[in-house]
Amino acid sequence: MRILHTSDWHLGQNFYSKSRATEHEAFLHWLLDAARTHEVDAIIVAGDIFDTGSPPSYARELYNRFVVNLQQTGCHLVIVAGNHDSVATLNESRDILAFLNTTVVASAGHAPQILTKRDGTPGAVLCPIPFLRPRDIVQSQAGLSGGEKQQHLLQAITDYYQQQYADACALRGDNALPVIATGHLTTVGASKSDAVRDIYIGTLDAFPAQNFPPADYIALGHIHRAQIIGGCEHIRYCGSPIPLSFDETGKAKGVHLVTFADGVLSAVETLEVPVTQPLAVLKGHLADITDQLEQWRGQEQHPPVWLDIEITTDDYLQDMQRKIQALTEDLPVEVLLVRRSREQREKILLGAQRETLSELSVEEVFARRLAHEEIDEEKRARLNTLFSQTLHALNDEEENA
Repeated sequence: MRILHTSDWHLGQNFYSKSRATEHEAFLHWLLDAARTHEVDAIIVAGDIFDTGSPPSYARELYNRFVVNLQQTGCHLVIVAGNHDSVATLNESRDILAFLNTTVVASAGHAPQILTKRDGTPGAVLCPIPFLRPRDIVQSQAGLSGGEKQQHLLQAITDYYQQQYADACALRGDNALPVIATGHLTTVGASKSDAVRDIYIGTLDAFPAQNFPPADYIALGHIHRAQIIGGCEHIRYCGSPIPLSFDETGKAKGVHLVTFADGVLSAVETLEVPVTQPLAVLKGHLADITDQLEQWRGQEQHPPVWLDIEITTDDYLQDMQRKIQALTEDLPVEVLLVRRSREQREKILLGAQRETLSELSVEEVFARRLAHEEIDEEKRARLNTLFSQTLHALNDEEENA
């Protein structure tokens, strides 16, 4: 039995005003080829298929086209929802996709099922566990403290996993079938990136790995960096197939090819996803940034490299953006983000604490606040225009009063 474990596609993501459609389309073509090449019996997507609950039409089209194309390979597809996914959006096509060898699990309450191999024989028992929303598994109780609510939710999630495992064992009976469980949550010790949205805020920060049942493989999603949890080879995040934030730049992305033999886990291999859209992060003073930009001088680069520039400067960020724009205009790069270094931001905030509003004009207050926003130049100009128009309107009202 062979499965591909993937997660966190985030179809429809808007990345600093840039679409990821080309990258996602290339990844899905590659995944389809990988399923054929490795003769995979099933693909498990462990949550966050879409980036939002109302994905754009092109994202839905990519999703549906992949389902149709995969069906021709004989590979079974399992989709479990993540915290970004809408239960209603996934369920609207669930019954239709069932006829295309696809199982969609959008919410809690789905029983374990047999996963068959390409030849139609039983290959594994699956516990299809999506992102567990507290309202779906916990009964509200009045008078509980914050700590008690946290413990209550932890126990509810633990019980849900244990019950799923018990039902899976009953389903397989005396057959030597491995048990595979899924999950979309943060576990203790998992290393996150900037694009990961915390879940269970105020109740449960992370789920202890030792609370998982003794399944043969636990396919996790939500964390965008591939990693083994608790030193257990069978409890893994596969990570996202493309970088979803600049702090994931330079780290290989992949999916896990998981092989079972004689009913037990025999191998987990990472298949690296080819890079379609290069990203780069540059840091330092303006002179450092200038030197680093020279690596692309005279190079042919298509598509252009998307840049995040973290600069050490006391100047207004808007002035630095103009300088960087001049430096990069004849290079095969596209600057998506210019921001101050963390140390510089802290320095500015410390200085601002010693400065009162009475020392600043209205325009200066707005300019300094806007300088902290990591937005593109077009939006910055638009906000400046709207602010100026508002200020003029208020001044006119005062003069006419």
